Amino acid sequence: MTGTNFKKRGLLIAGLCVVAVAVYATRGMWTGGTAPAKEPPRARAVSVEIAKAEKKQVPVDVDSIGTVTPISSVALKSRLETTIVGVHFEDGARVKQGDLLFTLDARQIDAQIAQAEGNLARDRSQLAAAERDMKRFNELIGKGATTQVNVDNAKTAFDNATATIQADQAILDNLKVQKSYTSITAPISGRISAASVKVGNFVRPADTSALATINQMAPVYVTFAIPQRVLSDLRDAMKTGESSVRAAIPGTNKSESGTIAMVENAVDATTGMVTVRGMMGNESEVLWPGILVNATLTVRSENAVVVPSVAVQRSQTGNFVFMVKNGKAQIQPVTVNRTFQGLSVVESGLEGGEDVVVDGQLLLSNGSTVEPRSRKAGA
Repeated sequence: MTGTNFKKRGLLIAGLCVVAVAVYATRGMWTGGTAPAKEPPRARAVSVEIAKAEKKQVPVDVDSIGTVTPISSVALKSRLETTIVGVHFEDGARVKQGDLLFTLDARQIDAQIAQAEGNLARDRSQLAAAERDMKRFNELIGKGATTQVNVDNAKTAFDNATATIQADQAILDNLKVQKSYTSITAPISGRISAASVKVGNFVRPADTSALATINQMAPVYVTFAIPQRVLSDLRDAMKTGESSVRAAIPGTNKSESGTIAMVENAVDATTGMVTVRGMMGNESEVLWPGILVNATLTVRSENAVVVPSVAVQRSQTGNFVFMVKNGKAQIQPVTVNRTFQGLSVVESGLEGGEDVVVDGQLLLSNGSTVEPRSRKAGA
């Protein structure tokens, strides 16, 4: 029995050795033997676009919606009761001051003028006769051949004839003025509307509608409103001639520049806005009366630090930019005063000359390694 037990113990020890060898081999397979552990990979550099913070002159602008209005607008009407016999312009054409536009029937006035000229000629003859009588009686009274009564009567007849001549001349002059109304000319230069009447229509002074309307096209006014907080700066700028206004047609690249012509003498108490009127040259007739334009009032220019507006990021604590220094991104808080044509005017936080990130900020954090790349064309 003892030999048998010894044999069993030997077999058990041999089995345990085989299991131990198998376990060790399996562990070596899963752990890769005795190879050392790999180091964690280095953080990759973030590719970003950068731009320089610049210090330069930036205009102080105020944007508003403006309306184009003509400086002069004339509604043409007839001053006589008569018929139109001629229309001498094309609808919507450009006309010059003095151009003939309408011709009215003048036959009745021509007849009245002829009658007045006849009366004037008759009364001049009577005046000549009265003058001869007065001279004759003055000669006779000196010779004692007539009485003073005859001399006085001759003088009275002469005075009456003279007054009649003056009245006749006044009637004739008035008729000639009436005759001038039969030719309607352009009182100003500009664009004329479509004629509301044509040849053959009867017109009179009591008509409510105009025959046509002429609007002055150059120069024109652009009227818009600005906040009352800008009023003081604008008045100071107008004294030095720094202020200007630009009117652009929405959806196009067409615009006109001009000067401030007038500031309303009171602020609208309900809106806190004041009306400003700019005068635009408009020689090319870019601005048309009645259209809405984007009006930009330039109050003055000031030296300031600017960065592209896309560089400015926002957080719960305020605005900031990623500033690149020594290949690292640093968060730099900034205070933005205003924006101008895609640029942000930085009031504090930057001095000018710093490199700021304008694209790629989503992958950045404070201290991130960055790799600058070329800016895209047109950026």
